Amino acid sequence: MSEDEIYMQRCLQLAANGIQGARPNPMVGAVIVANNRTIGEGYHVRCGQGHAEVNAFASVKPEDEALLKDATIYVSLEPCSHYGKTPPCADLIIKKGVKRVVVGCIDPFAEVQGRGVEKIRQTGIEVTVGVLEKECQWLNRRFFTYHSKHRPYIILKWAQTANGFIDNQGKALQISNEQTQMLSHQLRAEEDAILVGHTTESREHPQLTVRHWVGPNPKRVVLTHQRPLQQLIDDLYQQGIQSLIVEGGRQTHESFIEAGLWDEIRVETGAMTVSEGTLAPQLPTNVSLLSSEVYGDNNIKRYIKALE
Repeated sequence: MSEDEIYMQRCLQLAANGIQGARPNPMVGAVIVANNRTIGEGYHVRCGQGHAEVNAFASVKPEDEALLKDATIYVSLEPCSHYGKTPPCADLIIKKGVKRVVVGCIDPFAEVQGRGVEKIRQTGIEVTVGVLEKECQWLNRRFFTYHSKHRPYIILKWAQTANGFIDNQGKALQISNEQTQMLSHQLRAEEDAILVGHTTESREHPQLTVRHWVGPNPKRVVLTHQRPLQQLIDDLYQQGIQSLIVEGGRQTHESFIEAGLWDEIRVETGAMTVSEGTLAPQLPTNVSLLSSEVYGDNNIKRYIKALE
């Protein structure tokens, strides 16, 4: 790893702390370095409050203020250039007079999109863009998908038996163990909405809440015959929903797969078997394995779309 990549990696670590509080804003981390020493750090803690750059500058000790003229500020996402709930971070960076700015990736939000970088460059400050770009984009995949595709980031999620069934002769089946159930509720706390089909809703009356983790409950959504899938997705976009978990049955999942409306698929496979039931959805052909982790007797595999 280069020096720039090491400090950008730290930005990503800091940014991830805002996964619940920063929404609907992106997660951003910032690190200020002078004379090979970190003199300031910060991340976007909560929407409506100071951005990562503001918090990083605020953390610089008074005795280190004089070092800013020779410092580099690393930011995982392009500094904002517009007035929102807070003033533009690009203006703050210019005012502080740092020597160099290193940006992980450009902000896809229409009011930024390169304007922050250009504004800083026009003052003569050196700007480097694209350090750990893919990693920075991945961290804010929900925000990027929402603004570039005009829909939520969609996670399909189901649990299946070792022999590929999601229920036991049509009856609900507890496949998750205590640890994977906790992880499932962590995911709910980190995403904006959760959806089931009308059959699952009427048959199981799932709570779809966060009970084994700390955080907000996701918005509850039910897919019905009277609500076409694309219309529902468009409605969620208009409501500002940036991410959606789909936890329905086979038919619901396959409707999303057939429409190409998915970004990530999480499949939990347990050790138990049943003689018959509803078969688990078929994975689409254009998947790429992202991770595979074992929790007791259960395995969770995460897939994303394969590069075309």
